[in-house]
Amino acid sequence: MIAVSTASEGAVRRVLVTGVSSGIGAEVARLLVARGHEVIGTSRRPDSIAEDARVPGVRYITLDQTEPASIAACVAEAGDVDVLINNAGVSHMGPLEDVPMKSLENVFATNVFGPIALTKAFLPGMRARRRGTIVMVGSMLGSFPLPFRSVYGATKSAIKAFSDAMRRELAPFGIAITTVEPGTIATGIGDRRIYDVADDSAYRADYDTVAAATRRNEEKGLAVEPMAKVIVEAALAANPKPLYALGNNASVVFALKRILPTQAMLDVMSRFHGLRRARP
Repeated sequence: MIAVSTASEGAVRRVLVTGVSSGIGAEVARLLVARGHEVIGTSRRPDSIAEDARVPGVRYITLDQTEPASIAACVAEAGDVDVLINNAGVSHMGPLEDVPMKSLENVFATNVFGPIALTKAFLPGMRARRRGTIVMVGSMLGSFPLPFRSVYGATKSAIKAFSDAMRRELAPFGIAITTVEPGTIATGIGDRRIYDVADDSAYRADYDTVAAATRRNEEKGLAVEPMAKVIVEAALAANPKPLYALGNNASVVFALKRILPTQAMLDVMSRFHGLRRARP
């Protein structure tokens, strides 16, 4: 494979980070500014970001990545970028049978189609300059599926497959692409998650078990800053690895994934969230 060589790690870069209103995106933007880089941060409603939540030095622009016109306007306003960090997304939970198709389509539009469309829009410029780095922020649920997170996990698996496939496609033009998979991070995302579950759901008992376990895990999850540092490391690396992961004992569970049968890993994930082993 042709080696990718992006700009040297000490060079000042123009970085566009999506989803900087709070959480990981805001911290990534802060760390990049602190390192002297030019940072553009996107939000659906940048004017609504409280003054004390704004990162000094960040240029905020509007982006709704589910809208093609908004993506085009964002790219035009941002201009050439050296690094694109696709961080914005939406979390989702619910038994598939209870999930309206409109909700499912919205999650895919936000987590998959939007980041891919934004990447596609910035590629011509990166290719012409023969340099660039793209970071797809996924989730460890993309590698370790969990019951009642099927829609969300599927979007993150899609992002990972997209990134892996694009590595060779982009390498001849000096463009690197990588995936970062956060484990459970204490960002308060549970309060912003989309929940689709019927009051009389046939899946209610198991769903409530997993929902409670998820809430407990998130309350004691990894702090935002260590995860943001991993994303920044991936974004600025001369030759980023295909995958970075942090949280939920990532090094251990990825090692187990390599040696255990798939069904065994699925059982481990279920048991970790309080569910008994089950077979059809």
